[in-house]
Amino acid sequence: MGTNSGEGLTKTGHKEGQLRPNALGLVGVLFFVVAFSAPITAMTANGPIAVGYGNGIYAPAGFIFATIILTLFSVGFVAMAKHITSTGAFYTFVSRGISKPMGFGTGWLSTAAYISIEAALIGVLTVFVDTLMVDTFNVTLPWVVYALIAIFLIGFLSYKDISVAMKVLGVVLVTELFLLATMAFGVLFKGGGPDGLMLETLNPAKAFTSLPENFAGTGVAAGVAGIGLLFAFWSWVGFETTAIFGEESKNPRKIVPQATLIAVVGIGVFYTFITWMAVAGNGAAKAVELSAGATPFELLYTPMATYVGAWGVTGFQWVVVGGSFACALAIHNSATRYLFAFGRDGLLPKALGRTHPDYQSPYFASNVQTAVTLVVVVGAYVVGIDPYLGLYTVLAIFATVCLLSAQGLTALSCIWYFHVKKMHPETANVFKTMLAPAIGGLGCAYVVYLVLSNIDFATGGQGETAAIKILPWAVLAFAVVPTLLAIWWKSAKPNLYEKIGSSVFTHSD
Repeated sequence: MGTNSGEGLTKTGHKEGQLRPNALGLVGVLFFVVAFSAPITAMTANGPIAVGYGNGIYAPAGFIFATIILTLFSVGFVAMAKHITSTGAFYTFVSRGISKPMGFGTGWLSTAAYISIEAALIGVLTVFVDTLMVDTFNVTLPWVVYALIAIFLIGFLSYKDISVAMKVLGVVLVTELFLLATMAFGVLFKGGGPDGLMLETLNPAKAFTSLPENFAGTGVAAGVAGIGLLFAFWSWVGFETTAIFGEESKNPRKIVPQATLIAVVGIGVFYTFITWMAVAGNGAAKAVELSAGATPFELLYTPMATYVGAWGVTGFQWVVVGGSFACALAIHNSATRYLFAFGRDGLLPKALGRTHPDYQSPYFASNVQTAVTLVVVVGAYVVGIDPYLGLYTVLAIFATVCLLSAQGLTALSCIWYFHVKKMHPETANVFKTMLAPAIGGLGCAYVVYLVLSNIDFATGGQGETAAIKILPWAVLAFAVVPTLLAIWWKSAKPNLYEKIGSSVFTHSD
Protein backbone atom coordinates (compact mmCIF):
# COMPACT_ATOMS: atom_id res chain seq x y z
CA MET A 1 0.00 0.00 0.00
CA GLY A 2 1.34 3.42 -0.81
CA THR A 3 0.50 7.03 -1.48
CA ASN A 4 1.65 9.44 -4.11
CA SER A 5 2.45 12.08 -1.51
CA GLY A 6 5.92 13.44 -1.98
CA GLU A 7 6.01 15.25 1.33
CA GLY A 8 8.83 14.78 3.80
CA LEU A 9 8.77 13.18 7.20
CA THR A 10 7.66 14.95 10.37
CA LYS A 11 9.56 14.83 13.63
CA THR A 12 7.62 11.72 14.64
CA GLY A 13 8.68 9.91 11.48
CA HIS A 14 5.40 9.78 9.55
CA LYS A 15 4.80 11.37 6.16
CA GLU A 16 3.41 14.88 6.13
CA GLY A 17 -0.15 14.77 4.80
CA GLN A 18 -0.64 11.14 5.83
CA LEU A 19 -3.28 10.19 8.38
CA ARG A 20 -2.34 7.88 11.25
CA PRO A 21 -2.26 4.33 9.89
CA ASN A 22 -3.56 1.37 11.89
CA ALA A 23 -5.46 3.68 14.25
CA LEU A 24 -8.84 1.98 13.84
CA GLY A 25 -9.89 -1.64 13.84
CA LEU A 26 -13.21 -2.99 12.61
CA VAL A 27 -14.98 -2.01 15.84
CA GLY A 28 -13.55 1.51 15.72
CA VAL A 29 -14.75 2.10 12.16
CA LEU A 30 -18.18 0.73 13.09
CA PHE A 31 -18.39 3.11 16.05
CA PHE A 32 -17.98 6.10 13.71
CA VAL A 33 -20.43 4.79 11.13
CA VAL A 34 -23.20 3.75 13.51
CA ALA A 35 -22.74 6.90 15.60
CA PHE A 36 -23.12 8.92 12.38
CA SER A 37 -26.47 7.20 11.79
CA ALA A 38 -27.43 8.12 15.38
CA PRO A 39 -29.88 5.26 16.14
CA ILE A 40 -31.58 6.90 19.11
CA THR A 41 -31.95 10.23 17.30
CA ALA A 42 -33.20 8.54 14.14
CA MET A 43 -35.76 6.45 16.00
CA THR A 44 -36.94 9.38 18.15
CA ALA A 45 -37.21 11.94 15.35
CA ASN A 46 -37.92 9.88 12.23
CA GLY A 47 -39.98 6.95 13.51
CA PRO A 48 -43.02 9.04 14.52
CA ILE A 49 -43.08 10.85 11.17
CA ALA A 50 -43.04 7.56 9.25
CA VAL A 51 -45.86 6.14 11.41
CA GLY A 52 -48.00 9.27 11.78
CA TYR A 53 -47.62 10.80 8.32
CA GLY A 54 -46.26 8.08 6.06
CA ASN A 55 -47.04 4.37 5.83
CA GLY A 56 -48.59 4.11 9.30
CA ILE A 57 -48.21 0.78 11.08
CA TYR A 58 -46.24 -0.49 8.06
CA ALA A 59 -43.32 1.80 8.85
CA PRO A 60 -41.21 -1.28 9.84
CA ALA A 61 -41.76 -2.61 6.31
CA GLY A 62 -40.39 0.69 5.00
CA PHE A 63 -37.18 0.11 6.94
CA ILE A 64 -36.94 -3.40 5.48
CA PHE A 65 -37.25 -1.97 1.96
CA ALA A 66 -34.55 0.62 2.71
CA THR A 67 -32.30 -2.13 4.06
CA ILE A 68 -32.64 -4.11 0.85
CA ILE A 69 -31.89 -1.15 -1.45
CA LEU A 70 -28.92 0.12 0.56
CA THR A 71 -27.48 -3.37 0.89
CA LEU A 72 -27.58 -3.74 -2.89
CA PHE A 73 -25.84 -0.37 -3.27
CA SER A 74 -23.22 -1.46 -0.75
CA VAL A 75 -22.38 -4.64 -2.66
CA GLY A 76 -20.94 -2.56 -5.51
CA PHE A 77 -19.50 0.03 -3.13
CA VAL A 78 -17.43 -2.54 -1.23
CA ALA A 79 -16.27 -4.13 -4.50
CA MET A 80 -14.55 -0.83 -5.33
CA ALA A 81 -13.35 -0.37 -1.76
CA LYS A 82 -11.32 -3.57 -2.08
CA HIS A 83 -9.17 -1.89 -4.73
CA ILE A 84 -9.31 1.80 -3.84
CA THR A 85 -8.57 3.21 -0.40
CA SER A 86 -8.87 6.96 0.10
CA THR A 87 -10.29 9.35 2.65
CA GLY A 88 -12.05 11.00 -0.32
CA ALA A 89 -14.52 8.07 -0.61
CA PHE A 90 -17.25 9.04 -3.15
CA TYR A 91 -14.97 11.75 -4.61
CA THR A 92 -12.20 9.28 -5.32
CA PHE A 93 -14.43 6.40 -6.39
CA VAL A 94 -16.20 8.47 -9.06
CA SER A 95 -12.94 10.17 -10.14
CA ARG A 96 -11.39 6.79 -10.86
CA GLY A 97 -14.58 4.99 -11.83
CA ILE A 98 -16.01 7.46 -14.38
CA SER A 99 -13.95 10.63 -14.79
CA LYS A 100 -12.11 13.29 -12.85
CA PRO A 101 -14.68 16.05 -13.62
CA MET A 102 -17.59 13.93 -12.36
CA GLY A 103 -15.53 12.89 -9.36
CA PHE A 104 -14.80 16.51 -8.50
CA GLY A 105 -18.52 17.34 -8.68
CA THR A 106 -19.39 14.30 -6.57
CA GLY A 107 -16.76 15.29 -4.02
CA TRP A 108 -18.29 18.71 -3.61
CA LEU A 109 -21.77 17.22 -3.23
CA SER A 110 -20.45 15.05 -0.39
CA THR A 111 -18.45 17.86 1.20
CA ALA A 112 -21.42 20.24 1.14
CA ALA A 113 -23.58 17.54 2.71
CA TYR A 114 -21.22 16.72 5.58
CA ILE A 115 -20.41 20.35 6.33
CA SER A 116 -24.09 21.25 6.55
CA ILE A 117 -25.16 18.15 8.49
CA GLU A 118 -22.97 19.11 11.46
CA ALA A 119 -24.68 22.49 11.76
CA ALA A 120 -28.06 20.78 11.38
CA LEU A 121 -27.28 18.29 14.15
CA ILE A 122 -26.08 21.06 16.43
CA GLY A 123 -29.50 22.66 15.94
CA VAL A 124 -31.52 19.60 16.94
CA LEU A 125 -29.05 18.82 19.74
CA THR A 126 -29.80 22.16 21.37
CA VAL A 127 -33.53 21.33 21.35
CA PHE A 128 -32.90 18.02 23.15
CA VAL A 129 -30.58 19.73 25.67
CA ASP A 130 -33.03 22.56 26.30
CA THR A 131 -35.86 20.09 26.96
CA LEU A 132 -33.68 18.12 29.35
CA MET A 133 -32.47 21.22 31.22
CA VAL A 134 -35.99 22.62 31.61
CA ASP A 135 -37.60 19.33 32.67
CA THR A 136 -34.81 18.22 35.00
CA PHE A 137 -33.25 21.40 36.37
CA ASN A 138 -35.81 24.10 35.46
CA VAL A 139 -32.99 25.99 33.72
CA THR A 140 -33.59 28.03 30.58
CA LEU A 141 -30.72 29.41 28.51
CA PRO A 142 -30.46 30.72 24.93
CA TRP A 143 -30.01 27.74 22.62
CA VAL A 144 -26.81 29.22 21.20
CA VAL A 145 -25.09 28.63 24.56
CA TYR A 146 -25.58 24.89 24.26
CA ALA A 147 -24.53 25.09 20.60
CA LEU A 148 -21.24 26.84 21.39
CA ILE A 149 -20.33 24.28 24.06
CA ALA A 150 -21.02 21.41 21.66
CA ILE A 151 -19.12 22.98 18.76
CA PHE A 152 -15.96 23.62 20.76
CA LEU A 153 -16.04 20.22 22.46
CA ILE A 154 -16.42 18.48 19.09
CA GLY A 155 -13.56 20.59 17.70
CA PHE A 156 -11.32 19.63 20.63
CA LEU A 157 -12.02 15.90 20.35
CA SER A 158 -11.44 15.96 16.57
CA TYR A 159 -8.15 17.86 16.93
CA LYS A 160 -6.72 15.01 18.98
CA ASP A 161 -5.80 11.46 17.95
CA ILE A 162 -8.80 9.86 16.21
CA SER A 163 -8.79 7.07 18.82
CA VAL A 164 -9.90 9.64 21.44
CA ALA A 165 -13.05 10.46 19.49
CA MET A 166 -13.58 6.74 18.89
CA LYS A 167 -13.65 6.04 22.63
CA VAL A 168 -16.20 8.80 23.25
CA LEU A 169 -18.39 7.48 20.44
CA GLY A 170 -18.08 3.95 21.76
CA VAL A 171 -19.37 4.80 25.24
CA VAL A 172 -22.32 6.83 23.93
CA LEU A 173 -23.22 4.36 21.21
CA VAL A 174 -23.27 1.31 23.49
CA THR A 175 -25.48 3.21 25.94
CA GLU A 176 -28.06 4.27 23.36
CA LEU A 177 -28.21 0.84 21.74
CA PHE A 178 -28.69 -0.76 25.16
CA LEU A 179 -31.56 1.57 26.06
CA LEU A 180 -33.39 1.10 22.77
CA ALA A 181 -32.91 -2.67 22.91
CA THR A 182 -34.19 -2.78 26.50
CA MET A 183 -37.45 -1.18 25.42
CA ALA A 184 -37.81 -3.41 22.36
CA PHE A 185 -37.13 -6.69 24.13
CA GLY A 186 -39.45 -5.62 26.94
CA VAL A 187 -42.27 -5.40 24.38
CA LEU A 188 -41.23 -8.62 22.65
CA PHE A 189 -41.10 -10.72 25.83
CA LYS A 190 -44.58 -9.49 26.84
CA GLY A 191 -45.99 -10.48 23.46
CA GLY A 192 -46.70 -6.91 22.36
CA GLY A 193 -49.52 -4.55 23.28
CA PRO A 194 -53.29 -4.75 22.74
CA ASP A 195 -52.89 -6.03 19.16
CA GLY A 196 -50.11 -8.49 19.85
CA LEU A 197 -46.82 -8.48 17.92
CA MET A 198 -48.47 -7.45 14.62
CA LEU A 199 -46.25 -9.54 12.33
CA GLU A 200 -48.07 -8.17 9.28
CA THR A 201 -46.23 -4.85 9.74
CA LEU A 202 -43.06 -6.59 8.52
CA ASN A 203 -44.36 -7.45 5.06
CA PRO A 204 -42.05 -5.55 2.61
CA ALA A 205 -44.89 -5.28 0.08
CA LYS A 206 -46.76 -3.10 2.60
CA ALA A 207 -43.96 -0.51 2.58
CA PHE A 208 -45.79 1.28 -0.24
CA THR A 209 -49.12 1.43 1.64
CA SER A 210 -50.18 4.92 2.72
CA LEU A 211 -51.76 5.56 6.12
CA PRO A 212 -55.53 5.73 5.46
CA GLU A 213 -57.74 8.62 6.56
CA ASN A 214 -59.15 8.26 10.10
CA PHE A 215 -57.17 5.05 10.66
CA ALA A 216 -58.92 2.84 13.24
CA GLY A 217 -61.12 5.77 14.21
CA THR A 218 -58.19 7.96 15.34
CA GLY A 219 -59.24 10.97 13.29
CA VAL A 220 -55.70 11.23 11.89
CA ALA A 221 -55.37 12.61 8.36
CA ALA A 222 -54.19 10.33 5.57
CA GLY A 223 -50.45 9.82 5.18
CA VAL A 224 -48.20 9.40 2.16
CA ALA A 225 -46.24 6.17 1.78
CA GLY A 226 -43.39 8.08 0.16
CA ILE A 227 -42.90 10.08 3.35
CA GLY A 228 -42.44 6.91 5.37
CA LEU A 229 -39.86 5.61 2.89
CA LEU A 230 -38.13 8.99 2.74
CA PHE A 231 -37.58 9.07 6.49
CA ALA A 232 -36.53 5.43 6.53
CA PHE A 233 -33.74 6.16 4.04
CA TRP A 234 -32.92 9.41 5.82
CA SER A 235 -32.14 7.43 8.96
CA TRP A 236 -29.18 5.75 7.23
CA VAL A 237 -27.30 8.85 6.11
CA GLY A 238 -23.59 8.31 6.81
CA PHE A 239 -23.12 4.54 6.42
CA GLU A 240 -20.74 5.16 3.50
CA THR A 241 -18.23 6.84 5.82
CA THR A 242 -16.55 3.46 6.27
CA ALA A 243 -14.46 4.32 3.18
CA ILE A 244 -13.52 7.73 4.59
CA PHE A 245 -11.69 6.07 7.47
CA GLY A 246 -10.01 3.46 5.28
CA GLU A 247 -6.57 5.09 5.42
CA GLU A 248 -6.67 5.03 9.21
CA SER A 249 -7.85 1.44 9.53
CA LYS A 250 -5.58 -1.52 10.18
CA ASN A 251 -6.49 -3.42 7.02
CA PRO A 252 -8.68 -1.25 4.76
CA ARG A 253 -9.04 -3.91 2.08
CA LYS A 254 -10.73 -6.13 4.61
CA ILE A 255 -12.17 -3.71 7.19
CA VAL A 256 -13.95 -1.24 4.88
CA PRO A 257 -16.04 -3.90 3.06
CA GLN A 258 -16.79 -5.72 6.33
CA ALA A 259 -17.73 -2.55 8.20
CA THR A 260 -19.94 -1.30 5.37
CA LEU A 261 -22.02 -4.47 5.06
CA ILE A 262 -22.20 -5.01 8.82
CA ALA A 263 -23.32 -1.40 9.31
CA VAL A 264 -25.93 -1.39 6.55
CA VAL A 265 -27.49 -4.74 7.43
CA GLY A 266 -27.02 -4.33 11.18
CA ILE A 267 -28.52 -0.84 11.27
CA GLY A 268 -31.38 -2.02 9.05
CA VAL A 269 -32.26 -4.97 11.26
CA PHE A 270 -32.01 -2.83 14.38
CA TYR A 271 -34.15 0.02 12.99
CA THR A 272 -36.77 -2.45 11.79
CA PHE A 273 -36.87 -4.21 15.16
CA ILE A 274 -37.15 -0.98 17.19
CA THR A 275 -39.87 0.49 14.95
CA TRP A 276 -41.77 -2.81 14.94
CA MET A 277 -41.70 -3.04 18.74
CA ALA A 278 -42.64 0.64 19.17
CA VAL A 279 -45.73 0.11 16.99
CA ALA A 280 -46.59 -3.26 18.56
CA GLY A 281 -46.03 -1.99 22.11
CA ASN A 282 -48.54 0.83 21.64
CA GLY A 283 -51.00 -1.05 19.46
CA ALA A 284 -52.03 0.02 15.95
CA ALA A 285 -54.43 2.88 16.75
CA LYS A 286 -52.43 4.36 19.62
CA ALA A 287 -49.15 4.21 17.68
CA VAL A 288 -50.64 6.27 14.86
CA GLU A 289 -52.46 8.64 17.20
CA LEU A 290 -49.35 9.38 19.27
CA SER A 291 -47.12 9.79 16.23
CA ALA A 292 -49.44 12.28 14.56
CA GLY A 293 -50.26 14.12 17.78
CA ALA A 294 -48.70 16.93 19.79
CA THR A 295 -46.23 14.60 21.56
CA PRO A 296 -44.81 12.33 18.82
CA PHE A 297 -41.84 11.22 20.93
CA GLU A 298 -44.37 9.27 23.02
CA LEU A 299 -44.26 6.61 20.29
CA LEU A 300 -41.10 5.43 22.07
CA TYR A 301 -41.59 6.98 25.52
CA THR A 302 -44.92 5.22 26.16
CA PRO A 303 -43.70 1.63 25.62
CA MET A 304 -40.49 2.57 27.46
CA ALA A 305 -42.52 3.60 30.52
CA THR A 306 -44.94 0.66 30.20
CA TYR A 307 -42.51 -2.18 29.61
CA VAL A 308 -39.33 -0.85 31.25
CA GLY A 309 -40.32 1.77 33.79
CA ALA A 310 -40.09 5.51 34.43
CA TRP A 311 -36.30 5.28 34.76
CA GLY A 312 -36.17 4.27 31.11
CA VAL A 313 -37.86 7.48 29.99
CA THR A 314 -35.50 9.60 32.10
CA GLY A 315 -32.53 7.70 30.74
CA PHE A 316 -33.87 8.12 27.23
CA GLN A 317 -33.94 11.91 27.59
CA TRP A 318 -30.31 11.92 28.67
CA VAL A 319 -29.09 9.42 26.10
CA VAL A 320 -30.77 11.14 23.14
CA VAL A 321 -28.60 14.17 23.99
CA GLY A 322 -25.50 11.99 24.03
CA GLY A 323 -26.51 10.24 20.82
CA SER A 324 -27.05 13.51 18.97
CA PHE A 325 -23.67 14.76 20.18
CA ALA A 326 -21.99 11.54 19.04
CA CYS A 327 -23.64 11.90 15.64
CA ALA A 328 -22.37 15.48 15.29
CA LEU A 329 -18.88 14.35 16.31
CA ALA A 330 -18.84 11.58 13.70
CA ILE A 331 -20.15 13.97 11.04
CA HIS A 332 -17.46 16.53 11.91
CA ASN A 333 -14.76 13.91 11.35
CA SER A 334 -16.25 12.94 7.99
CA ALA A 335 -16.50 16.54 6.77
CA THR A 336 -12.96 17.17 7.96
CA ARG A 337 -11.60 14.29 5.90
CA TYR A 338 -13.24 15.50 2.71
CA LEU A 339 -11.69 18.95 3.19
CA PHE A 340 -8.40 17.21 3.98
CA ALA A 341 -8.61 15.14 0.78
CA PHE A 342 -9.15 18.26 -1.36
CA GLY A 343 -6.30 20.06 0.41
CA ARG A 344 -3.92 17.12 0.05
CA ASP A 345 -4.72 16.90 -3.67
CA GLY A 346 -3.99 20.63 -4.01
CA LEU A 347 -7.53 21.49 -5.12
CA LEU A 348 -8.08 23.68 -2.06
CA PRO A 349 -5.38 25.46 -0.01
CA LYS A 350 -2.69 22.89 0.82
CA ALA A 351 -2.90 23.84 4.49
CA LEU A 352 -6.10 21.77 4.62
CA GLY A 353 -3.98 18.73 3.81
CA ARG A 354 -1.76 19.13 6.85
CA THR A 355 -1.69 16.53 9.61
CA HIS A 356 -0.78 17.19 13.23
CA PRO A 357 2.91 16.39 13.97
CA ASP A 358 1.96 14.33 17.02
CA TYR A 359 -1.61 13.10 16.56
CA GLN A 360 -1.54 12.71 12.75
CA SER A 361 -5.06 14.12 12.74
CA PRO A 362 -6.20 16.44 9.92
CA TYR A 363 -6.17 19.23 12.49
CA PHE A 364 -6.15 22.20 10.12
CA ALA A 365 -9.17 20.93 8.16
CA SER A 366 -10.86 20.16 11.48
CA ASN A 367 -10.35 23.74 12.67
CA VAL A 368 -11.77 25.07 9.41
CA GLN A 369 -14.83 22.82 9.75
CA THR A 370 -15.31 24.06 13.32
CA ALA A 371 -15.11 27.68 12.12
CA VAL A 372 -17.65 27.08 9.34
CA THR A 373 -20.09 25.42 11.74
CA LEU A 374 -19.62 28.25 14.22
CA VAL A 375 -20.41 30.90 11.60
CA VAL A 376 -23.52 29.07 10.35
CA VAL A 377 -24.93 28.36 13.82
CA VAL A 378 -24.22 31.79 15.31
CA GLY A 379 -25.52 33.42 12.15
CA ALA A 380 -28.76 31.42 12.45
CA TYR A 381 -29.15 32.55 16.06
CA VAL A 382 -28.48 36.22 15.25
CA VAL A 383 -31.09 36.38 12.50
CA GLY A 384 -33.64 34.47 14.60
CA ILE A 385 -33.79 31.12 12.80
CA ASP A 386 -35.39 28.35 14.83
CA PRO A 387 -32.79 25.65 15.64
CA TYR A 388 -35.16 22.79 14.77
CA LEU A 389 -37.70 23.99 12.19
CA GLY A 390 -35.16 26.16 10.43
CA LEU A 391 -31.56 25.12 10.99
CA TYR A 392 -32.07 21.38 11.35
CA THR A 393 -34.87 20.79 8.85
CA VAL A 394 -33.59 22.85 5.93
CA LEU A 395 -29.95 21.75 6.20
CA ALA A 396 -30.88 18.10 6.74
CA ILE A 397 -33.02 18.06 3.59
CA PHE A 398 -30.24 19.74 1.60
CA ALA A 399 -27.63 17.30 2.88
CA THR A 400 -29.81 14.25 2.23
CA VAL A 401 -30.38 15.19 -1.40
CA CYS A 402 -26.65 15.89 -1.87
CA LEU A 403 -25.59 12.55 -0.40
CA LEU A 404 -28.18 10.45 -2.19
CA SER A 405 -27.16 12.09 -5.47
CA ALA A 406 -23.52 11.27 -4.70
CA GLN A 407 -24.50 7.67 -3.91
CA GLY A 408 -26.29 7.36 -7.24
CA LEU A 409 -23.19 8.59 -9.09
CA THR A 410 -21.02 6.21 -7.09
CA ALA A 411 -23.24 3.28 -8.05
CA LEU A 412 -22.82 4.27 -11.70
CA SER A 413 -19.04 4.57 -11.22
CA CYS A 414 -18.91 0.98 -9.96
CA ILE A 415 -20.51 -0.30 -13.15
CA TRP A 416 -18.27 1.94 -15.27
CA TYR A 417 -15.09 0.97 -13.41
CA PHE A 418 -15.52 -2.78 -13.73
CA HIS A 419 -17.50 -3.17 -16.97
CA VAL A 420 -16.56 -0.20 -19.17
CA LYS A 421 -12.99 0.46 -18.09
CA LYS A 422 -12.57 -3.29 -17.50
CA MET A 423 -10.61 -2.77 -14.27
CA HIS A 424 -9.96 -5.83 -12.11
CA PRO A 425 -11.76 -8.50 -14.13
CA GLU A 426 -11.18 -10.89 -11.23
CA THR A 427 -13.68 -8.82 -9.20
CA ALA A 428 -16.16 -7.97 -11.96
CA ASN A 429 -19.41 -9.86 -11.53
CA VAL A 430 -22.82 -9.53 -13.19
CA PHE A 431 -24.60 -9.30 -9.85
CA LYS A 432 -22.05 -7.68 -7.52
CA THR A 433 -20.70 -4.99 -9.83
CA MET A 434 -23.61 -4.49 -12.27
CA LEU A 435 -27.11 -5.46 -11.14
CA ALA A 436 -26.71 -4.72 -7.42
CA PRO A 437 -25.26 -1.19 -7.85
CA ALA A 438 -27.76 -0.48 -10.65
CA ILE A 439 -30.74 -1.32 -8.41
CA GLY A 440 -29.16 0.49 -5.48
CA GLY A 441 -28.46 3.59 -7.56
CA LEU A 442 -32.01 3.66 -8.92
CA GLY A 443 -33.28 3.33 -5.35
CA CYS A 444 -31.23 6.36 -4.31
CA ALA A 445 -32.60 8.32 -7.28
CA TYR A 446 -36.14 7.34 -6.26
CA VAL A 447 -35.63 8.68 -2.74
CA VAL A 448 -34.29 11.97 -4.16
CA TYR A 449 -37.52 12.16 -6.13
CA LEU A 450 -39.50 11.50 -2.94
CA VAL A 451 -37.68 14.28 -1.11
CA LEU A 452 -38.16 16.86 -3.84
CA SER A 453 -41.76 15.94 -4.67
CA ASN A 454 -42.77 16.06 -0.98
CA ILE A 455 -40.54 19.01 -0.07
CA ASP A 456 -43.31 21.08 1.53
CA PHE A 457 -44.30 18.29 3.91
CA ALA A 458 -40.71 17.25 4.62
CA THR A 459 -39.83 20.79 5.65
CA GLY A 460 -42.88 21.32 7.84
CA GLY A 461 -44.82 23.49 5.40
CA GLN A 462 -41.87 25.68 4.41
CA GLY A 463 -42.08 24.76 0.73
CA GLU A 464 -42.80 28.34 -0.35
CA THR A 465 -39.90 29.91 1.54
CA ALA A 466 -36.91 31.18 -0.40
CA ALA A 467 -34.52 28.76 1.31
CA ILE A 468 -36.52 25.73 0.20
CA LYS A 469 -37.20 27.00 -3.30
CA ILE A 470 -33.48 27.41 -4.01
CA LEU A 471 -32.54 24.09 -2.36
CA PRO A 472 -32.70 21.93 -5.53
CA TRP A 473 -30.76 24.57 -7.45
CA ALA A 474 -28.12 24.72 -4.73
CA VAL A 475 -27.65 20.95 -4.97
CA LEU A 476 -27.38 21.20 -8.74
CA ALA A 477 -24.83 24.00 -8.46
CA PHE A 478 -22.59 22.00 -6.12
CA ALA A 479 -22.58 19.16 -8.67
CA VAL A 480 -22.37 21.07 -11.96
CA VAL A 481 -20.06 24.03 -11.22
CA PRO A 482 -17.11 21.90 -9.95
CA THR A 483 -17.62 19.50 -12.88
CA LEU A 484 -17.43 22.33 -15.42
CA LEU A 485 -14.45 23.82 -13.60
CA ALA A 486 -12.60 20.50 -13.82
CA ILE A 487 -13.37 20.26 -17.55
CA TRP A 488 -11.87 23.73 -18.03
CA TRP A 489 -8.82 22.77 -15.96
CA LYS A 490 -8.15 19.85 -18.31
CA SER A 491 -7.01 22.23 -21.05
CA ALA A 492 -6.21 25.41 -19.12
CA LYS A 493 -4.51 23.94 -16.05
CA PRO A 494 -3.58 20.32 -16.81
CA ASN A 495 -1.32 20.01 -13.76
CA LEU A 496 -4.21 20.94 -11.48
CA TYR A 497 -6.57 18.64 -13.38
CA GLU A 498 -4.27 15.66 -12.84
CA LYS A 499 -4.41 16.19 -9.08
CA ILE A 500 -8.12 15.39 -8.93
CA GLY A 501 -8.47 12.12 -7.03
CA SER A 502 -4.69 11.68 -7.01
CA SER A 503 -4.04 10.94 -3.33
CA VAL A 504 -5.19 7.36 -3.45
CA PHE A 505 -3.96 4.26 -1.67
CA THR A 506 -4.31 1.47 -4.19
CA HIS A 507 -4.02 -2.28 -4.29
CA SER A 508 -2.59 -3.65 -7.54
CA ASP A 509 -4.33 -0.90 -9.45
